[in-house]
Amino acid sequence: MSNKTKEYKKDGLVIVWKPEKCIHSGVCVKMLPKVYNPKGRPWITPEHASISELKNQIDQCPSGALSYYMSNQSSSENTMEQLEKEKKVEIMKNGPIIVHGPCSIIKNGEEIKSASKTTALCRCGASGNKPYCDGSHARVNFQG
Repeated sequence: MSNKTKEYKKDGLVIVWKPEKCIHSGVCVKMLPKVYNPKGRPWITPEHASISELKNQIDQCPSGALSYYMSNQSSSENTMEQLEKEKKVEIMKNGPIIVHGPCSIIKNGEEIKSASKTTALCRCGASGNKPYCDGSHARVNFQG
């Protein structure tokens, strides 16, 4: 998996998008359709929502493909803010296992550090990017 990222800015808020992590759940588009338009270029237009609305929506991203930081904070302050959030594991209906909060994953005996605040793990077995979910559960009509 490459580390391709794109950043979008609004009033000190920097939205980070990692397309390879996206599982195309559509949460972003459903919550803020004026901001997220998959057919638009650019597809994210943060000027159409408040900082609070953007943060709230990004916190709901099930894959962690969307994240944010404040450009006026140091990276250590941003990391501490993320670590202070509640850690939990969520099983999505007919979808992946979502780990909220930083975690480490062991794959074939090798530890993979996950620095993101949300990680989506494949539960259907069809992902081409195991152990991570790539949205294949929708293609194979996974029920669970």
